[in-house]
Amino acid sequence: MSGNIRGFGYLESLPPVTFRRLYQQPATALAIFRRMLPNLAKTIVTTLLYNETPVALGDLEALVRPESYREREDAFSKLRRLHIITENNLDVSLDPVFKKNFRGDHHSFGVPCNTEDKKKITVQFLDNYATRQFEAILHYMVGTHNEVKPSEGVITLLTKGGLMERYGAGSQATITKNGFSFLLQDGNPQVWALLIQYLEMAEELGMEQTDVLHFLLMLGSLELGQAYSVNTLTETQKLMLADLRDYGIVYQRKSSSDRFYPTRLATTLTSESGGLRSASASMSSAMVKDAEEGKGFIILETNYRVYAYTNSPLQIAVLNLFVKLSTRYPNLVSGRISRRSIQEAIKMGITADQVIDYLSSHAHPQMRKSLVTLPPTVVDQIRLWQIEGERMKTTTGFLFKDFHSTQEFEEVAKYAEELGVLKWKKSARRCMFVTRHEQIADWLKRRASAQQQQPKKAAA
Repeated sequence: MSGNIRGFGYLESLPPVTFRRLYQQPATALAIFRRMLPNLAKTIVTTLLYNETPVALGDLEALVRPESYREREDAFSKLRRLHIITENNLDVSLDPVFKKNFRGDHHSFGVPCNTEDKKKITVQFLDNYATRQFEAILHYMVGTHNEVKPSEGVITLLTKGGLMERYGAGSQATITKNGFSFLLQDGNPQVWALLIQYLEMAEELGMEQTDVLHFLLMLGSLELGQAYSVNTLTETQKLMLADLRDYGIVYQRKSSSDRFYPTRLATTLTSESGGLRSASASMSSAMVKDAEEGKGFIILETNYRVYAYTNSPLQIAVLNLFVKLSTRYPNLVSGRISRRSIQEAIKMGITADQVIDYLSSHAHPQMRKSLVTLPPTVVDQIRLWQIEGERMKTTTGFLFKDFHSTQEFEEVAKYAEELGVLKWKKSARRCMFVTRHEQIADWLKRRASAQQQQPKKAAA
């Protein structure tokens, strides 16, 4: 799951009043516009931005080609869920608070320091610092030795987030199924996963949730390598700096310093760049100009043999989750994927698709020369090994039933199918199962509103 999706999923769960407070900050409005909206939704926003009167929904829909129906519905759905647009009798306008601050001057992006630091801080230094801090968290999770140990605050965050658990007071925290899944994600979703848990703990930590979220979104708009003043931050944001230092998201020489530096972990939070690539190679592709290290290091053969050109203890530990390693050289480890190694991984919460995605995204450049990156026989077998242990497949979703008529049911089912969210339907009972409900609910409201308008027009 991408960081963008994780961030959007958290945002859409917030109440409307929180959005109104968020949109009072131009930096937050711009960050959400840049990162959380698809291109079509951005076009709709810019179309409405300088319209002083509401625009008819039909006029906006007419701007989109008929074959892009699904993209159009997705764009409107996201704008509704983020409370960027308001609708009244099929007329659409931007939320007044969002509109005012998005159109205004954008000065809420942090205040750069106007004096030079005594010790020059380079981008290379910030990358090394971020790597050291964030990888310390990942090393702790997989149980490998590392010279930097995470703070108690980080360990509390991991346990509260369900990535690790303690079985008794004072006992060593151990990784959970969710923690193993977390390790196989790319770096940017990993950072967002930690920050979302941090946001959920904000009130417990005595912090204002809106202030925390605004600061995180603002960090994504700052410049890598630039020092920013601490004096302009709120008390909540000053408290956050200590925690964000532990995650490698910002750098401060000491807690009393009057300046801080955002690292690459921060500046990629709301950018179009994917930011970090993986658990252990997260920063290497950004730091190494040649970028050869970031192109992949794993070779998978048709006989299930795996060769990984790495000396990173963390990369080796992640591989060891689903590969039976047998040989290690200074810059190479080798092993074999087997039925037992895959099923052991599945018991820990890792799915076959996660294994395949990890192998594919970290495949050696030599593997990428083929039309198919991974051997199809190996990919199929990994999936079959997972299916062996599955009796039933579950899908999270929503049940729609009690439709007024068969016609209404069929229209909604057709709409859900066009959106790609329909999983199952039974026409005789007028019920269906869908994976998402927001767009369908919006469509039903618009349909009901349109039906109410028709009698009025007929009477006129």
